[in-house]
Amino acid sequence: MLSGYDDFPIHQAPVPVSQTATSDINFYDRYFFNGYQRDASVYFGAAMGLYPNRHVADAAFSVMNGDEQLSVFTSQRAPADRRDATHLGPITVGIVEPMQVVRVSVDALDRGLRADLTFTARSAAIEEPHYSWRHGVRTFFDYTRFTQFGAWDGWIEVDGRRHDVTPEAVWGSRDRSWGVRPVGEPAASGAPVAEPQFFWLWAPVNFPTLSTHFDTNDFGDGRRWHEVGAIAPIDGSAPRLMRTVDYRVDWRPGTRWAQHFEYDLVDWDGGVHTVVLEPRQEFQMSGLGYGHPEFAHGVWKGESVVGGQRLGLPVDDPCSRTNLHVQALCDATYRSADGSTERGIGILEQLAIGVHPTGLTGIFDPFTPTDV
Repeated sequence: MLSGYDDFPIHQAPVPVSQTATSDINFYDRYFFNGYQRDASVYFGAAMGLYPNRHVADAAFSVMNGDEQLSVFTSQRAPADRRDATHLGPITVGIVEPMQVVRVSVDALDRGLRADLTFTARSAAIEEPHYSWRHGVRTFFDYTRFTQFGAWDGWIEVDGRRHDVTPEAVWGSRDRSWGVRPVGEPAASGAPVAEPQFFWLWAPVNFPTLSTHFDTNDFGDGRRWHEVGAIAPIDGSAPRLMRTVDYRVDWRPGTRWAQHFEYDLVDWDGGVHTVVLEPRQEFQMSGLGYGHPEFAHGVWKGESVVGGQRLGLPVDDPCSRTNLHVQALCDATYRSADGSTERGIGILEQLAIGVHPTGLTGIFDPFTPTDV
């Protein structure tokens, strides 16, 4: 099927742009954004995804407002023309200047949420190492992601009350990812090849003169199958990728969430830059569709459906499958290899399913301290 984008020299496969280079039903193309007041009084997130081989597109916007998290969700048939794929129901993502300025707008008055927000880059984008993981012999993950730090300008309206957003006060990050990962309705996968397990930590953090980035995906025995560490100056120069990373986590009893976290960025000359994170509160990623029981990513819900949610915080069952996945808003301290320090703010995204040598047992069992 031809579309307007086929008039541009952007093809990566011998097919029209509307047709993916792989027939894998789990192919996706996604935007993610977060923003937070530097005093931690405001936190918001947005997500938008296209699933061409499922013929589905969806988006969500969510705000933590005191002891409540408000969300609006929209899901529909994927537009035939990719130029229409970033305007879904009440949520629009507009690329104002590629890799520099992006606008997110929301008009869901009946769900208590409206917003007009512009993200301007504080750093160049960081291309993370390619994600590739096979479950047995079947491709489970095969995708690319970039992460970028920025500041926000505009406003958010929650239940009729407007909050001004200024770049001096509200920082955040965004990512873009595309490729193959599990989305949509779960499909039969045949004979089991491993115990259920997934361990993911992702921590982009903003400081006054730079930003730091950390990620790890671990197997249940602690071996890593993916990692990234980077330092991104805010002057727009190229981010510096690290040789390797390390981390230390203290789990909060009764949860699978960190109560204290540190990560090391190990430079190529052996110098170690350390970031210490002290979580303030947890943003539930289900509020953006991640693991949501009704508005999960890529699920066919109908030609055009809009829904909402008001979730009381903190949640009663932090280890349920729906509540497990969080982004913790954290106070941060950066200590460079030469001993200089900065104070900042950022997030620690956490999704820990199954066993892990940091003290996690079972599949969703809460962390229980043991006497040494």
